[in-house]
Formats: sequence, structure tokens, C-alpha cells
Amino acid sequence: MSSETEHYYTLMPSPHGQILIAKDVVGITHISFQDGEAALVPDESWVNDETRFCEAIRQLEAFFYGDLCEFDLPLNPQGTDFQKQVWECLGTIPCGDTVSYQDIAIQMGQPTATRALASANGQNPIAIVIPCHRVIGSDGNLRGYAGGLDIKAALLALERTKADVHGGQMYLG
Repeated sequence: MSSETEHYYTLMPSPHGQILIAKDVVGITHISFQDGEAALVPDESWVNDETRFCEAIRQLEAFFYGDLCEFDLPLNPQGTDFQKQVWECLGTIPCGDTVSYQDIAIQMGQPTATRALASANGQNPIAIVIPCHRVIGSDGNLRGYAGGLDIKAALLALERTKADVHGGQMYLG
């Protein structure tokens, strides 16, 4: 197998169960909560190699400890151009804040694309780092999350608590 097609993964513990992290030679391709219906099964060609994920694990652990909210990791999510545009917009949502699907659709200049946007949000392969958990319904209620609504609520609560303590910012400690 050529180095361009190699894919690696590891599992890390989190306060919300095991998380699978996967990457190729370009960057992180998946971060997936493994408890629940949306668990990601690694392809049989992927190599389990924790040593390739030290920085990703460090940053995710810092996030769970409340010391980090802005990630600095190379990402390589696979999706359509529209999905990638949605995921890029998700990255602009400030830590501790939430926006509606309609807000994102308007930001993208596509106010009638709320359903397509919600579908793209649901296909986000890189949980937490691409913060799809910060998107809620226009009525203020939590809507679907691949890790489950309990995890979505917990992530938002963590971010809000730490953002309040640090005046709207979370810093690497």
C-alpha cells in the first residue's frame, strides 16, 4: 500500500466513552464517539497506531478538562463540496455559543437550504473539532447528534461553564 492511501486509527477514553480518531497522510478524517448507534468501525486496511495521535489526544484531553476550545490539528474530512462548506461554517461558531441551522443557512447565503444543511451537519465525520454540537434547533432545543443528545448537552455545558469562567474564551492551560 502506498503512503498516500495509508489510514491510521486509535481509540482514546473520554468522559463520554471511547472515541475513535482516524487520520490519513493529510490529516484527521474521523473523530467518533464509539458508544451508541453511530460508532465507526475501522476499515480492515486501517492500521491501529496510537503513536500517530499524540497531539490529537493531547488536545482532546485538554478540551475535556476545560483547558482548550480551539483546536489546531490538520483535518481532512471527506464529503461533498456543500458538506465541506457547512463544516467550515461550523468552525466559526464561538466556543460556548450555539446557533440554529437557519442561522448557518443564512450565513452561507442559502436561507432555504436548512434541511440540506442539517443533513450535512449530521454527516460531520470529525466530532468536537468541527463543532456540530453547537448547532441547535431554531426553537432553542437540542436536535440530533451522532454521539447522542446526552453527550451534545454535556459538551455544550462544558463549553459554557469554561467560557463563563474565562470571559468567553477557553485557553490551553
